[in-house]
Amino acid sequence: MSQFVTIFYALAVACYAVGALALFAYFLWRAPWQSMLGIPFAIAGLVAQAGAIASEALATGWSPTSNLYDSLSLFVAFTVLLFLIFARQYRLWYLGGFVLLIGDFFLGYAGTWNEGYRPLVPSLQSYWLAIHVPTVVASYAAFMLAFCTSALYLIKYYLERSHAGGLELRSVGLQPATAVPGSGTMAMAALVADRTGHTVQDETPGLALAAAQGDKIAQWLMGIPSLAKLDVITYRIIAVGLPLLSLGIIMGAMWAKEAWGAYWQWDPKETAALFCWIIYLAYMHLHTRNQWRGVRCSWISVVGFAAVIFCYLGVNIWISGLHSYKV
Repeated sequence: MSQFVTIFYALAVACYAVGALALFAYFLWRAPWQSMLGIPFAIAGLVAQAGAIASEALATGWSPTSNLYDSLSLFVAFTVLLFLIFARQYRLWYLGGFVLLIGDFFLGYAGTWNEGYRPLVPSLQSYWLAIHVPTVVASYAAFMLAFCTSALYLIKYYLERSHAGGLELRSVGLQPATAVPGSGTMAMAALVADRTGHTVQDETPGLALAAAQGDKIAQWLMGIPSLAKLDVITYRIIAVGLPLLSLGIIMGAMWAKEAWGAYWQWDPKETAALFCWIIYLAYMHLHTRNQWRGVRCSWISVVGFAAVIFCYLGVNIWISGLHSYKV
C-alpha cells in the first residue's frame, strides 16, 4: 500500500502544479480556456490526494492524521476542496493559482516529514484522532482562503486610494471630486463613467479611470468582485472556519480529559489555538459594525491567518509541548 501512497502523492503534486500555472495565467489574462484547463487539474489533484489518504488509512489501520505529514496533506486537500466550493459559488477561479501554489508548497513540505508508519503512542490510539484533527485542519483551510480574499481586498482598496487623489481626473479634463457639485464617491464615479464610457463600481472610481487610461493593473482589478463583495465573501468563509475551530477545540478538550486527565492544561498548542479563536471571534463580532467592515476586518483576517500559521507550524515544530512534532 505504501507504493500506492507514493504514487498518489506524486500525482497530486504534479496536478496541483499544472493547475496552479493554468489558473495563475487566468489570473493575469482571463482567457476562458485557462480556467477550463486549471480546474480539472485541481480536481484531479484532490482526487489523487483522496487516494493517497485512503491508501494510507488502509495500510496502517488508523486515520492518517497522526503526524505533520498526514496533517499537512489533509490541510491541502481541505483547502482545495473549499476553494472549489467557494470558487464555484462566487466565481473566484482567478484565485486558484495562488491557492494551488500555496497548497503545492505545503504538500511538498509535508513530504519532508514523511517518516513512514510508526506505531501510535497510547494517547493517540483513540477515535478522537479521526475527528478532532480533521475538524481543526479544515478550519485552517477556511482561514487560508479568507486570507487570500482579504489580501485581494486590501490590494484593491489601497490602489484605489492611490488613484483617487484627483490627478487622474485632471488628466482627462475633469476637476477633482472636491470641486464637483454633489461631490463624493458616487458623484465622481458617475462623472468618470460619463466621460470615459467605462462602467464603474461606485466605490472605486479612481481605479475605473486608471483602467480607462490603459493601466493594466487597474483594468485587472476592475474585473474582480467589488470591495463590498470581497468583504462579504471573506465573512462567509470565516463563518465556516470559526465554528469548525470552535468544535475542534471542544473535541480537543474532551480528548485531553480522556488522555491526560484534564480538559485544559495551557499547553502551548492549546493557548495558541485559543488565541486564534479569539481573533476570529473578534472578526465576526466587529464585522457587525459598519465602521469595522472592509479594510479593518480584512486586516484582522490577515493577522488571524498569521496566528494560525504560528499555531499550526510554529508551535508544533519549534516549541516543546504535548502537541509537538519535535523529536
